[in-house]
Amino acid sequence: MRVANTDRAKTVSKLFDLVALAAAAGIIVALIALPAVGSAGLTARDAANNFKDMDSQLKTTPPSEKTVMYDAQGKQVATFFDKYRESVRLDQVAPIMRQAMIDIEDSRFYEHGALDLKGTIRALASNVESEQTQGGSTLTQQYVKNLLVDSAKTEEEYREVTAPTVGRKMRELRYALDIEQRLTKDQILEGYMNVAYFSAGAYGVQAASKRYFSVPASKLELGQAALLAGITQNPSAFDPIRNPKDARKRRDVVLYRMAQLGHISKAQADEEAAKPIQLNRTDPVGGCETSKAPYFCEYVKYDMLNILSDGKYWKLKPKQQQNVVNKLNRGGYTIRTTLDMEDQHAVDKALRGTVAPGGNRVGAEAMVEPGTGKVRAIGLSKRYGAGKGRTTINLPADSAHGGGSGVSAGSTFKVFTLAAAIDQGIPVSTTINSPQTTTITGFQPCRYTGKFEDKMVKNAMVGGGPWTLSNAGDSEKGNFDLKTGTWHSVNTFYAVLEKRVGVCNAVKMAEKFGMKQASGYPLLPIASQVLGVNDIDMVHLAAAYAGFAARGKYCAPVSVTEVVDPQGKKLKLPKQDCHQALDQDVADKVNSILQGVLTKGTAAGRGIGRPAAGKTGTCEEFTCAVFAGFTPNLAAATAYWDFRGPWTYKVYGVYGADIPGGMWQQSMRNALAGEPAPGFQTPSRDFGDTTNVPQVKGLTVAAATAKLKGADLKVQLASGSVDSDQPKGTVVSTSPDAGTSVPPGTTVILYVSAGKKKDGPQRRRGN
Repeated sequence: MRVANTDRAKTVSKLFDLVALAAAAGIIVALIALPAVGSAGLTARDAANNFKDMDSQLKTTPPSEKTVMYDAQGKQVATFFDKYRESVRLDQVAPIMRQAMIDIEDSRFYEHGALDLKGTIRALASNVESEQTQGGSTLTQQYVKNLLVDSAKTEEEYREVTAPTVGRKMRELRYALDIEQRLTKDQILEGYMNVAYFSAGAYGVQAASKRYFSVPASKLELGQAALLAGITQNPSAFDPIRNPKDARKRRDVVLYRMAQLGHISKAQADEEAAKPIQLNRTDPVGGCETSKAPYFCEYVKYDMLNILSDGKYWKLKPKQQQNVVNKLNRGGYTIRTTLDMEDQHAVDKALRGTVAPGGNRVGAEAMVEPGTGKVRAIGLSKRYGAGKGRTTINLPADSAHGGGSGVSAGSTFKVFTLAAAIDQGIPVSTTINSPQTTTITGFQPCRYTGKFEDKMVKNAMVGGGPWTLSNAGDSEKGNFDLKTGTWHSVNTFYAVLEKRVGVCNAVKMAEKFGMKQASGYPLLPIASQVLGVNDIDMVHLAAAYAGFAARGKYCAPVSVTEVVDPQGKKLKLPKQDCHQALDQDVADKVNSILQGVLTKGTAAGRGIGRPAAGKTGTCEEFTCAVFAGFTPNLAAATAYWDFRGPWTYKVYGVYGADIPGGMWQQSMRNALAGEPAPGFQTPSRDFGDTTNVPQVKGLTVAAATAKLKGADLKVQLASGSVDSDQPKGTVVSTSPDAGTSVPPGTTVILYVSAGKKKDGPQRRRGN
């Protein structure tokens, strides 16, 4: 009795649905055939008026497409998407796939317009007689619905375009009528197959084909096509990965529908239906985590977000920022970048071969091309991603590119004070007595707008007053000039030199080379800035040193060279800042001095077998260690610190020439292998670069030679030897004499003792 009542209730319910749907169909017929006839009734007339007043033009953005990033050689580096889609032309879809989709979704597709009355009535009758419902929507209507769903940017918009209301269906029909007038049937079918959802994150037939079978849509076979065509009715229920049994049943429904319509034989349907589902999955991957250059990828991602927001990304509210991210993920852009994968491999190998990827201490590096500012590589010793031993913070970059707050620049910042001093005409031979510890007074303050002592200030006077400092453990004390003071990275020497140059001028020189804090704030103009107390990032430090390599021409770091939208239109890119920050001759002189760091100074032994220059940087209290160096065709900056917090977890005993210098040396050698090895330009002006011939009398030839070469002088032995009361083989005198001021590179002749004492007058002995 209970069963009978239930069956009766189901029958009544289905009859009610039939009446309601028939009424709706009647209204639609009235709207299309007799929209102005009064006999259609007041309700139909009102509905008709509303229908006619609806906006007929479907205003939606094109279906979302994945954005693809390429390196400088045109190889794919990464993809960005939230809906994995790869649109194709209809002729790139296997004919059997097209037929399967039409047969199961809308078999009369090429025979009717936006509304298939015959199909709707058949669906109504079938739904009354069967436990399974059959849709009455045409493929064009489904195309409209999918476009509306794909264009929904918020939950509210999504609910609106999927609401089970007559109003929504009427809007879809109105849009479908317009589309049928504007597009051919093949264009509609192509659009639908590219926008439809096939579950498992695959949007469009090409993505689905690769997702489930690892083949393009053009290679699909009958059983595969039937499986895919069956999914779109209910992607969740017919997902072949999660619900293989239901997916197989649905596949078989498609097969026998195709046989019923005469597009395949019954035997073909039976043969395919007997086979289990066989998948050859390719999981869609996207974002920087799957890239071979994840940190470079992150850098480009933020450059793109700025490009897509006209440089306003970081000024937008969170919801607005998310819209820009959606634009990147869905916009189908082609991004051409400056990445050189050979350089990237060289960086990754050097970093991870030196610093354990799973540890708390990290090695970071960036490479930049002189004269262009093109970022060639960005790397970190830690693996990119979520989980233990990994990080998603782009530590080599500044905060605007997904990085942290940066690290101290250490003594790599001395180069800007050196450049300012030479530019002001301070002779290179200027000698300064530099004790181990000193207090210098009289520093002048500078005007500053930014963050100072955790407070925002505007046009405030910052800095000035006395400063007490000491030399680092890897430098010396004594008398130094601009060359030797740089070679040995003498802090007390540079403190005095900075006072003569002026802190404000030294900071301005650094800013000319693009330097700023990693946080984005301007450099703090305090006396200790010469020792690198401002926290910076490796990309901008490498770009600054690339400016010296390019003979004073600074170019801001750039990672994107071209962006093309799906229609082939190039996006306008921000204008790059490229300017002559320093006179060429002055830059040449700075470069000649920095070359000595690698041969005579704190980085002696870190040469790379070709002309190169650089500067070590040991951070205050061993919070980090840094090295920056360059050749005329490539610049790089490296850093080593504990990413948990450099002031809490220090790297005691590590200097700039140690781990950072080693990483730089290895990566540069590998990156430049096989590349031309140009030399630096010789300065054409006199910068007061003289040196005094040191006193070497009484030293062995070897010791005297080393001392003279250390003063940037050449050595030549005089022919023969000199009779002298000095030990044989020791130096008797030099030419020029000790204490003589001479240009660098002057040849000093050594006169060596023969060990024979000259005979003097004979003394007569008395009887």
